[in-house]
Amino acid sequence: MYGVLKIVIMLQYYCSSLTDYKRLPTREVRIGNLLLGNGRPILVQTMTTTDTMDTAATVAQSIRCIEAGAQLVRITAPSKNEAENLLNIKNELRRRGYDTPLIADIHFTPNAAEIAARIVEKVRVNPGNYVDKKKFDQIEYTDAEYLAEIDRIRERFTPLVKICREYGTAMRIGTNHGSLSDRIMSRYGDTPIGMVESAMEFLRIARDEQYHQVVLSMKSSNPQVMVQAYRLLVHKMDEEFGECYPLHLGVTEAGDGEDGRIKSAIGIGTLLEDGIGDTIRVSLTEDPEFEIPVCQDIVKRYERAGQGEATTFEMPDLPAGSRLNRDAIAGSPDNQTANGGLQSPYDPFSYKRRDTLAVGHTGGGHVPVVVADLGDGAAITHESLQSIGYTYHELTDKWSISDGAADFVFTGDSLPGFALPGTLQVICSPATWMQAQDKTKCFPVYSQQDYLEANLGLAQMHFVAVDAHNLCAGVVEKVKNHAKAILVVYTTHRHAMASVRTLLVELMNGQVFCPVILHVASTEQAVDEQLIHFATDAGGLFLDGFGDGIWLKNDSRNLQNSQVSGRTYLEVKNNVQFLNNTAFSILQATRTRISKTEYISCPSCGRTLFDLQETTSKIRAATNHLKGVKIAIMGCIVNGPGEMADADFGYVGSGPGKITLYKGKEVVKKNVPSEIAVDELISLLKEHDAWVNI
Repeated sequence: MYGVLKIVIMLQYYCSSLTDYKRLPTREVRIGNLLLGNGRPILVQTMTTTDTMDTAATVAQSIRCIEAGAQLVRITAPSKNEAENLLNIKNELRRRGYDTPLIADIHFTPNAAEIAARIVEKVRVNPGNYVDKKKFDQIEYTDAEYLAEIDRIRERFTPLVKICREYGTAMRIGTNHGSLSDRIMSRYGDTPIGMVESAMEFLRIARDEQYHQVVLSMKSSNPQVMVQAYRLLVHKMDEEFGECYPLHLGVTEAGDGEDGRIKSAIGIGTLLEDGIGDTIRVSLTEDPEFEIPVCQDIVKRYERAGQGEATTFEMPDLPAGSRLNRDAIAGSPDNQTANGGLQSPYDPFSYKRRDTLAVGHTGGGHVPVVVADLGDGAAITHESLQSIGYTYHELTDKWSISDGAADFVFTGDSLPGFALPGTLQVICSPATWMQAQDKTKCFPVYSQQDYLEANLGLAQMHFVAVDAHNLCAGVVEKVKNHAKAILVVYTTHRHAMASVRTLLVELMNGQVFCPVILHVASTEQAVDEQLIHFATDAGGLFLDGFGDGIWLKNDSRNLQNSQVSGRTYLEVKNNVQFLNNTAFSILQATRTRISKTEYISCPSCGRTLFDLQETTSKIRAATNHLKGVKIAIMGCIVNGPGEMADADFGYVGSGPGKITLYKGKEVVKKNVPSEIAVDELISLLKEHDAWVNI
């Protein structure tokens, strides 16, 4: 079944245009005093972390979120008591003059949803938890048994639909990758198409009842899975209904700090770049009001989108070429589609890396490389290399190399005056390269025009910087005939991801197999904004299998630390280190190069049974040296074994002061006192050979 569907969808599209920014047309949904979808502005939202039964605390936190800019506020209602107390919370907010729509978050309790739907403006249900069983049992369903389960869902879900229709309450059908039911898992497996079908079953019931005030979401802690699921959902709705419902975007359990922001921006930004998404929430393991500025920074990129090629700056140190001329690549009508984009030689619904030749350690089967930019003219010292992962020990004349060490360093018009560590290679200007004594570790980067005029030997590895929006005629043809060429691709077009993707698709259509390093420069000032810019413009391309390396650039003189309410929450002290760490974090989040521990941490809510931020900090401090290990930290059973998705180990609240530890989705230790639970987690890591001493 999955295979047949996949063949069909590869012939279809999932967005309005792959080459230009156009919002996906969606139904209009009313949520209280707001309208969502149908080209309306993208709304930002968050979720409270207080106990829903504590009316005063929930009201106070909701107000902080609203004043920070939240346009929708979600509150957990795990049982009838919390659902009933939503009325007190709503009344107090309205009494104080706040009319922001409220959303009730429901998981296991249909009765709570039916109560909440009469009170608040929107309810969120998770189809994996709402009616279906989820005991992580593998059950084989016959077709008749499967249809009988659908009938049972219809019987239990229809009353909520009717209440929502009667009261004018909107609904989000929110699938989570890690909380698919046993029934869905048995037929579709742990796949994006399973996520889609889980939501579509509920949507079909709603449509049968002539209820259309529906928003959908496909959340995962893995941006790759999340993006594929949303694309499949868009395709499936268009194919089955001829229309699409509004979409709520988010990466669940993204974590905190830079990593949480990068992972969220990659997942959300990739879809927004294609015009997909009507409301967003950034799920951080931080106070909810800190999520709002991140949402706003993401959304404002698209408030000015569609206005043409407005950024006129050129990438620093990478000269632009002449105006666009694609005739030599693949610009014939055969490569155009009625969808307004290029014929796609890749499958946007599953990951496959673009086929490339191996040039040195770049491309082919090698992990994507990282280029550190030290081309600002400052002298290159042993200390400056420490910022990109190389520590020199003078007494032994040896180098220590970290897992986050850059593969190349761009030095511009200068060369280091000392021997570099064995794995580090230099990229410099052609004139400087000519002066280099050791040309086995030093390689030139050409502008487009210089490259066309250069007389290069076939065995000479080199880089060519090309502007995807202003491509010189003849460059790609020359690259195609030179097996040692590596393209460094940037763009001066405002809609960067589509611009670069267009060129890369043309390379695939033209059978050009040179490796490509994605060069992204940011002129934003705040750290938050730069992280979002880098993560969106580079991360989305890596998710689609494009990119054999990453090269980030900014102007450190513009960089400002990020603050909310006077509190600094993102701070950069060393810009070179910031760029290097960001590059590795993007590769980690896209699962294209693993260099550190990954934390799948829920954002906390009223169900949380311990101090999630403090515990996450403790676990991170104890385990952040475990390269490639994925640890999930979940506040309660709702965000427990299901939501942990592909985590290796889990730390889940099971009661006040009690923790349950998991290996994968298997319970290993129950009711561990929270005072010793971190130590017990470390013991579990050691038992399963996942621990290494520092």
